[in-house]
Amino acid sequence: MIREIEISTTLHPYENLDKVIESVRSFFPDWNPEISDRKIGFPSENSPEIIYGTSSSLDSFLEALRKQSILDTALDAMTMEEDDQICDFSISRLASLSGKVSFTLGERVLGGSIDISISGIKLIEWLETSTWHEGRRDVPREAGDELSMHRDGSPREWFD
Repeated sequence: MIREIEISTTLHPYENLDKVIESVRSFFPDWNPEISDRKIGFPSENSPEIIYGTSSSLDSFLEALRKQSILDTALDAMTMEEDDQICDFSISRLASLSGKVSFTLGERVLGGSIDISISGIKLIEWLETSTWHEGRRDVPREAGDELSMHRDGSPREWFD
């Protein structure tokens, strides 16, 4: 059961605030970040800042995962840094502007990343259920199993 969804991203001086917000809201429409006053002009006198907010739902995000048919990848990426009460992961802001989910695994990402932290009770069980699909009838999966991708994102061989 999800208790809280926290979302943050770094806003750089050269970035368009409206586009950054649009990228996050593509999957989290109720996200309202706390933003300090920014000066307009060139050259920019603004400093990079982390903008932060919460969302009440993962529905749009999960729907995008289903449409892209990346539910197993999502389960692996979302549970790499987990402890059954908190899962932290990141996705590409640039991909989200086109309605696509692209998980980032610690690398520096062109266009920035959206950092997502989900907390809850029995979170891993909830994520396994939320990412379930018919293919798991033939190849059962669970978080951290021997079929999970490697920590660097490279795939494991499923079949000999």
